[in-house]
Amino acid sequence: MNEIIKAMEERRSIRKFKPDMPQKKDIEQIIEAGLYAASGMGRQATVTVAVTNKELRDKLAAVNCKIGGWNEGFDPFYGAPVILIVLADKNWLTHVYDGSLVMGNMMLAAHSLGLGSIWIHRAKEEFEMQEYKQFLKNLGVEGEWEGIGHCVLGYIDGDLPKAANRRDGRVFWAE
Repeated sequence: MNEIIKAMEERRSIRKFKPDMPQKKDIEQIIEAGLYAASGMGRQATVTVAVTNKELRDKLAAVNCKIGGWNEGFDPFYGAPVILIVLADKNWLTHVYDGSLVMGNMMLAAHSLGLGSIWIHRAKEEFEMQEYKQFLKNLGVEGEWEGIGHCVLGYIDGDLPKAANRRDGRVFWAE
């Protein structure tokens, strides 16, 4: 079977990570895969913020938890040590689609490197907050950005979950 298709079929969302930090070269490869995602008119109107600092990661987890309405102390990032935040230019027509493709590429790349990942939402709400708009400015990211998602990744703690059966009736041919 083709290796890319195999990765697509085998990749699963992971909800339990080891605290061990992946190698920086692996994180860089995952980010690079995101940079090669298709984008509307080739505009490449997305940015990725790589968070490997534990203090910042924990602060993001606490804010994400609060937005999600969970009890304080719940970790919506499931213990993963790396958060790759994908943002897209709010003024670009296909920004949500473009950012979604970046997320997909990065999750597949993580799987291909033996790492687990999961897409965590609420980046949109986080980056509507003044504190996180300022955070982007402090990093040198100018403009208006919408948070698309958090590509949370790390080493899987446990077994790779089994695939759910694919539902029937989801493909229609017009030959």
